[in-house]
Amino acid sequence: MTTPSSGPDEIAWPVKRREQVHGASDSARWNGFAFRGDDVVIATYSKSGTTLTQQIVAQLIFDGDPDVFGLSLSPWIEGHPVDNALARRLAVPHRRFLKTHLPVDALVYAPGAKYIAVGRDPRDVVWSLHNHVTGLRRQAPAAGNGSAQPAFDAAVRAFYHSFLDGSALFRPYWPHVQSWWDIRRLPNLLTLHYANLIADLPGQIRAIAAFLDIPLDPARLHRMVDHCSMAHMRKVGARDVDLTRTFERGAETFINQGVNGRWRDGLSAAEIEKCDEIAARELTPDCAAWLRDGVLR
Repeated sequence: MTTPSSGPDEIAWPVKRREQVHGASDSARWNGFAFRGDDVVIATYSKSGTTLTQQIVAQLIFDGDPDVFGLSLSPWIEGHPVDNALARRLAVPHRRFLKTHLPVDALVYAPGAKYIAVGRDPRDVVWSLHNHVTGLRRQAPAAGNGSAQPAFDAAVRAFYHSFLDGSALFRPYWPHVQSWWDIRRLPNLLTLHYANLIADLPGQIRAIAAFLDIPLDPARLHRMVDHCSMAHMRKVGARDVDLTRTFERGAETFINQGVNGRWRDGLSAAEIEKCDEIAARELTPDCAAWLRDGVLR
């Protein structure tokens, strides 16, 4: 996924090697993208802490503004149609923070930008993703492609096994996670874990601010933490017309509980172990361990 170095002091930057098209999402929309020198790219698999990270970055850029909803200001390049609305969102005067759900080898990686990659235990991803897809308005078209949303089994356990077994309904999960783990030591990439975001939000905000070279007034930190709560994001997210159009109950559905471990009461010991067994097969041992416990090695 990276170019070979010709010397010890040279950085092997990732190079795009393929396109990934899934539903309304098309990685080709990144081709030729005009990066700014201070762009921030938030890279996640769906439901792995994307919205929370967008909100943190928005709070840092807008100095704790209580009315800012990061998702509304963060263009999803491969997911949004290439239209005037996207052009307006990209032409903003403030520092841009972009979103991607692409693996590294399907993404144009800019050495001059800064990247924040976030991982999450796949069992927690499944529970959050299940709420996401079952909360979609069935009469609404999928964003950008005009097709109806597919029906999903309402049973979360069946959904869990379908996800782990690599159903074509989902973007490939394991190679996505591994691709970002493999480049975690690049100087313009910060690797985070959702479990740490919710366990120590003040500390994680400080770490993100330092990485993005954004001065952080300690007196404003507690307000930023409040503005990154699930309750506050639901409140400001209620004004997002895309969420209202796409989800039953809008932001209330999209921004669900934001907690981990709900799967513990819904799966048997063997079903829980199945996830670890597949992770051990599909990921390197250090990546699997990080995904499970959040410790960056």
